[in-house]
Amino acid sequence: MQPVRTRFAPSPTGYLHIGGARTALFNYLFARRHGGKFILRIEDTDRERSTPEAIEAIIESLKWLGLDWDEGPFSQTQRYPLYKEKTQKLLAEGKAYPCVCTPEELEAKRQAAFQAKRKPVYDGTCRKNSGDPIAISAQLSAQGKPYTVRFLSPQSGTTVVEDAVKGRIVFENSELDDLIIARSDGSPTYNFSVVVDDVDMGITHIIRGDDHLTNTPRQILLYHGLDYPIPQFAHVPLILGTDKARLSKRHGATSVMAYKEMGYFPEALVNYLVRLGWSHGDQEIFSRAELIEEFSLENVGKSAGIFNPEKLLWLNSHYMKTLPLSRLAEEVVPFIAAKGYPAPADHAWLEKMIKTLQERAGTLAELVELGRFYLSDEITFDDKAAKKFLTGEVFEAFEDLTKKLTALSGSDFSEQGIEKAFTEILGQRNLPLGKLAQPVRVALTGSTASPGIYEVIAVLGKERALKRLHKALEYIHTRA
Repeated sequence: MQPVRTRFAPSPTGYLHIGGARTALFNYLFARRHGGKFILRIEDTDRERSTPEAIEAIIESLKWLGLDWDEGPFSQTQRYPLYKEKTQKLLAEGKAYPCVCTPEELEAKRQAAFQAKRKPVYDGTCRKNSGDPIAISAQLSAQGKPYTVRFLSPQSGTTVVEDAVKGRIVFENSELDDLIIARSDGSPTYNFSVVVDDVDMGITHIIRGDDHLTNTPRQILLYHGLDYPIPQFAHVPLILGTDKARLSKRHGATSVMAYKEMGYFPEALVNYLVRLGWSHGDQEIFSRAELIEEFSLENVGKSAGIFNPEKLLWLNSHYMKTLPLSRLAEEVVPFIAAKGYPAPADHAWLEKMIKTLQERAGTLAELVELGRFYLSDEITFDDKAAKKFLTGEVFEAFEDLTKKLTALSGSDFSEQGIEKAFTEILGQRNLPLGKLAQPVRVALTGSTASPGIYEVIAVLGKERALKRLHKALEYIHTRA
């Protein structure tokens, strides 16, 4: 069997879309599953819309997702001589012809077809040029008359697509007109350059969104015209929003890097995207190795995937709980800086902080938000919480606890030592834990919600915790 070779071929006209990322992922996994090669090709023939910034953004997104390619990135704009060579081959063999119809004439033909309720296919006005296309092309060039090159498509019969996902699809050739393969400036059109590139790069499997399905019969005709073998096509359903409309910005973020900036993990996004259209029993969470071992086109569904932000957040929460603390500490630093907090130099302390919050946070950005009382000493009491819990009723127990914690030595200022101090004060004052823990929580964090109070005090450390407790005592005293 021929070694498997897949490709991802984005147009660099913007960021990498969620749908494009899933296409890249499926191609990557299929190639890795079969010990093949995954090629990256940049389809930048649309010079007006393609930008270096978009190319850089696509490459950055793929790297972040861990979709490492084996060859490329190749640029179509650097391959024009090859397209010209293949165009000349088709002209020389009488399989293509020059077309002098102007854009205005073509538009008039389209409008006439619409009015007659006919499909607006090219009417073959210049098919007469297929008799001696090379000579006619040379004559037109000598006269300085612009022309495009059209492929001579069969006008009868059918073209069959044997699709690995959708099955057998039959197209009537009468519905497929003579498509332009080279523009008047000599640049190739999308369908032609794609076929030439896929053959030149030895692509065996073309896995792409089913919005490309209408291009496939035209491309198959080009394969036949160029005497190329037909690759295996697999058109995967699109990703839709929860309203069943095509995924767009109104459904939320659609850019891969937007999820990075919101504090999602690449593992979570990869895991989520692969399950939008592919399944393996009831399993939801996969390691990269498991995905490579299990991925197959046979298990790609025929119906569209529905993008559910809540499910993605659930997956990200799973990785928040299970990724190593060392990695979380490294990756949360930019989010800390983005909020204007000083980045902790002590990563061991940062890991302790994260450990108290990772069960509560869904993203790295949320982790920073939840941990703001650790990262800044500018604590503002929530008015409602302060009025309810920082009252004269708890002053004496609060003061006793503060003295008890002050007396703890460095080694005793631990979760166990802090818990013991609480237990002693609660016993002496005959109080339930909540009566003292909530006022202390408000004093240390400004609110009534936080991780376990013993953990919070231990992570803050003796000096910072006591400073906040004394501030709360002053607050209570002034209100008494």
